[in-house]
Amino acid sequence: MEWQYSGSITKSGAELQRLVDDVILDDRFNKEDLLGFNVDREQRRLDDFQATSGAFSAKDGWREESVLLHLPKPGLQQEDEEHTPAFLVDKIWVRSFLEVVKAGFRDISARQYHWFPHRLFRTRATPDNPTAKPERLFTDVYNSDAMIREHEEIQKRPRNPDDPPDVEYVVSGIMVYSDSTHLTNFGTASLWPIYAFFANLSKHLRFKPSMFAAHHLAYVPSLPASLLRFYEDTYGAPASAAVIRLLKYDLMTKVWLLLLNAEFMHAFEHGVIVVCGDGVTRRIFPRIFMYLADYPEKCLLACLKTLARCACPDCSMDKCSFWKMGMKKDKADRVKHAREDTGVLQDLIARVRRWIYEDGTTPDSDHIKKTKLGFFSMAPVRSAFSQRFAAFGRNVYQLFVPDLMHEFELGVWKGTFTHLVRILIAAGHDGVQKLDER
Repeated sequence: MEWQYSGSITKSGAELQRLVDDVILDDRFNKEDLLGFNVDREQRRLDDFQATSGAFSAKDGWREESVLLHLPKPGLQQEDEEHTPAFLVDKIWVRSFLEVVKAGFRDISARQYHWFPHRLFRTRATPDNPTAKPERLFTDVYNSDAMIREHEEIQKRPRNPDDPPDVEYVVSGIMVYSDSTHLTNFGTASLWPIYAFFANLSKHLRFKPSMFAAHHLAYVPSLPASLLRFYEDTYGAPASAAVIRLLKYDLMTKVWLLLLNAEFMHAFEHGVIVVCGDGVTRRIFPRIFMYLADYPEKCLLACLKTLARCACPDCSMDKCSFWKMGMKKDKADRVKHAREDTGVLQDLIARVRRWIYEDGTTPDSDHIKKTKLGFFSMAPVRSAFSQRFAAFGRNVYQLFVPDLMHEFELGVWKGTFTHLVRILIAAGHDGVQKLDER
């Protein structure tokens, strides 16, 4: 108490409680460690550590990468894409995706993992209905059909002859999340992190900050201003909006190709041996089950045009039919017109890119809009997920699941609720006050 009421007057009761609980009562606290303590010296040591190690420490697996962006010029014919002028985008901080998976399964939290997916049922028997049928519940990815199907496929494949008979073959369920974040109210400072979560851990534990369940994968850079200056110096004209959009798709695609490298893809196909946090040795097969992002970012990752004619990343329904949402026919049409990553579309993307880079076609020209790419509101870029997983029969568009926060709570529901409040205000009386009380 003497410490709280001496010196600075800004120390609160909560600060005093934290001093006792988190410092003095901590098992690691030893008052002998404070002998000779000097604040200025220790702060200099922290500054030196930040200067030599920083947030992106090699000890944590961070490495700096760079990618080449080839620059097209509308109206200018060139040999091919690889021989067009290229700009080096550097300072891309990434971690090894496979090493992040290994670290997650070696962690002590792996003792809480669900290694074998299962179906979950409940029966709501009542005196009036004693023979009620079991009802299936979906609570986590590990009781979904998708993970059960992956698990069954892995169990059917031939075992690695080098593995002992007691080595378990399990699925590493991965959920990826990314969101470009503006850091300040004033200015342009921003970050674009990519995180990975493991679906083997219950959501009730995964959502706890104390579990440290989110694993950083990479930080995506924005298109640097020096790229636009380089483009103008090279071609003598500024880059058009269509070219800049194309380069943004290319940058995101190449960042993900850095993450989905040969090492990760080998583990995807053949698995990787890991001594897990519970002491059991297992062969882990990483599988990405979902990618969570807001709508503009999902379009960027899936290489689709934002708010275009076919605006949905999951299906190719025309947006003039969105008013039918919720009807039985709408649900059937969405299944019927679900997007598919076909070889025809992949070949068309390659052909359109040749038009852009070799023939000098403008990326948003009418000629390209009349192709299937324009009809399905697709950008002339093949996504990294398509390049890596199409050979395994994966449909890239099934990765991008609805984001409840961005697409409902902050969008549809917020707009609906705001409109309801306006109606109460327009109606007068005490409607808004009653709503507040409830």
